[in-house]
Amino acid sequence: MLAELLTQVTAIIVVLLVGFVPVCIGRRRLRATRREWRDRMREAAPVAGVVLVVLLANRFTRQRLPDISWAIDWNLTPTFYAIEGEAIIWFQQFASPLVTQYFSFVYIYGYVFILVFPVIAYFALSDTRPLRELLSAYALNYLIGLFLYLLVIAYGPRNIMPTAIETVLYDFRPQYQYLTQEVNHNTNVFPSLHTSLSATIAIFAYRTRDEYPIWFAVAVPLAASIAVSTMYLGIHWAIDVVAGIALAVGTVYAADRFVGRWSLSEDFGIEIDEYVDRIRRTAGMRTPADPSPSADDEYGEADGTDVEDPSSDEPSTGQRS
Repeated sequence: MLAELLTQVTAIIVVLLVGFVPVCIGRRRLRATRREWRDRMREAAPVAGVVLVVLLANRFTRQRLPDISWAIDWNLTPTFYAIEGEAIIWFQQFASPLVTQYFSFVYIYGYVFILVFPVIAYFALSDTRPLRELLSAYALNYLIGLFLYLLVIAYGPRNIMPTAIETVLYDFRPQYQYLTQEVNHNTNVFPSLHTSLSATIAIFAYRTRDEYPIWFAVAVPLAASIAVSTMYLGIHWAIDVVAGIALAVGTVYAADRFVGRWSLSEDFGIEIDEYVDRIRRTAGMRTPADPSPSADDEYGEADGTDVEDPSSDEPSTGQRS
């Protein structure tokens, strides 16, 4: 069942990306990415490696979270319920099969899409700083979220008021529980990482609205829908959502301050190509000569300039994106 669900999620996300990437990113940036992807990979590789390590640690640590959390025994569920009461039931007045289907879709598929697309979009920018900042913010969200999940025991509204909430995700699509159980536990709701990561992406979408106006117009309402879905489906308290937004703001600020720590050129004044050549010389490898571009280079790069294709869907500004 899990393999079938993962296949379904992957297929839907691929379809969304295939339709959205050309429209939002544009053919000119995609062509430039084909030429420059190696350099961009080198610049983003350190922070991408950090994210990978964090995700792996998150994957293995979460299996032991409940035992450690109960050993600490800081259960804030009664506190959250005392503060909010049954206010979350307010969302039930808007309940209908269509609304539930929408919020279930954005909670599962919209969330994966909003995580994946900006990585592709920012990789398509010649300046890799937005990509490195985004990946840094991802890592910080998971690290801080994991620490709070370890520290705080909190059950969601669907566990405390099961008969009062009629829009529980698993009642609408029971098979989704096989997917969510792989990444979370019932006691891990504070803060809402769905909210924090979605809000993080919305902030980045606002900051890059000039480069990607279409993505900005999509990301903000999608992030808001994901945050609302966590309450509508009875998964999170409003307190979790507010904490998620605060976490997003904090991680974006921290990523902006610390992203240079993962850049060789910014930290040590070492140019990436120079550094790679040095490693090759140390290892006794010959550095391949840089072939001169032919006069009929298909991208019009014979003179090292970016020449617009007449059929490009973006006007030429005389500058790189």
